[in-house]
Amino acid sequence: MTNDDITLEIGRRLAERRRDLDLSLADVARRCGVSLQQIHKYERAQSTMSAPMLFRLSRCLGVPVGYFFKTLEVEATADA
Repeated sequence: MTNDDITLEIGRRLAERRRDLDLSLADVARRCGVSLQQIHKYERAQSTMSAPMLFRLSRCLGVPVGYFFKTLEVEATADA
């Protein structure tokens, strides 16, 4: 698993949670104090987020930080 794979999965999970909450990119940006463009870049894996940003997004979206890694952990276990 590469860093790109991890960035892609985190972006996918971010977009999934946003849709689950029926929030727009602008809604998430406002809630988390980040630009709409930056949220878009995170979701499209065009930008890697820092650990503090990941923590902040998890709090804004009401999920534990581990939410973003859940699928990755399953894959890592299957590969072991």
